[in-house]
Amino acid sequence: MHIQAVKPRTGTVCSRRYHCTADVVLVMLRPMTTSSFTGPIAEYYAEFRRGYPPPVIDRLMAALDLDDRSRVLDLGCGTGQLTVPLAACTRSVLGVDIEADMLRLARRAGQDAGADNITWMLGADSDLGALAPWVGEHVLDAVTIGQAPHWMDPPRLFRALRRLVRPGGGVAVITNGTPQWLQDVPWSRALRRHLEAWLGIQLTARCGTDPSSRRAYREALIAAGFDQIIDAAVTYREDLTFAQLVGSVYSAMPLDQLPQPDEREAFEQQLRDALGASTFAEHVPVTLLVGRRGT
Repeated sequence: MHIQAVKPRTGTVCSRRYHCTADVVLVMLRPMTTSSFTGPIAEYYAEFRRGYPPPVIDRLMAALDLDDRSRVLDLGCGTGQLTVPLAACTRSVLGVDIEADMLRLARRAGQDAGADNITWMLGADSDLGALAPWVGEHVLDAVTIGQAPHWMDPPRLFRALRRLVRPGGGVAVITNGTPQWLQDVPWSRALRRHLEAWLGIQLTARCGTDPSSRRAYREALIAAGFDQIIDAAVTYREDLTFAQLVGSVYSAMPLDQLPQPDEREAFEQQLRDALGASTFAEHVPVTLLVGRRGT
């Protein structure tokens, strides 16, 4: 999610043990322009964005029928919040993102986890036509897209993925909770008022978490041939400190709207005063929309 479009990571949940014997590979599909998730934004993203707790990974593995022999593409992988725990459960994962700074931090997260079965690629959803020569056609067991399809062209993307995913394989679109400034609790409403006043814009976009976006993704999956649909959801609670909440907010700001270092003390003090609390309970609904190909 991203404000303008308007955490520590969890441990592994599977039994795979890593023996990191080689460096992780970074390749590039083609030269890319930079995104908004660069520099300090990427750093905040790596440290403070929500991860995916073990029950989410377990449910995703079951919905896609994955195991330790599976090969997965994690598209729009960011700093590896989903890629790294998936690598603990599968044979290999290919993480693709448009932003080099995000991949640099994702690579570090994979190394910290001892994951030697992840390859990182710089690229966008529109570059997937160039991916088939790397991995072959109809060989991937699954493609995961976590909190990212609102940046993409889903109908075109899902058609392209049909060339990569094997019969019986699937595509999973995952949302990881409502934006923190759009939740129906007092602290979220106070956060939204503060951000709107600071940024001078109205924050309404739900970054693909709303029902109409989910319906559009479902229709596009079916039209692309991923017509065996599974809907699943996992809700978890997360208690945030003020520092965690601020870091998460910074990770969603465009770089040109991020408070400058000499402005952050005032920004944070004003926000602290507006919130009137030091901890914040968040109920995070994770939705899984899975489309499977027929065998």
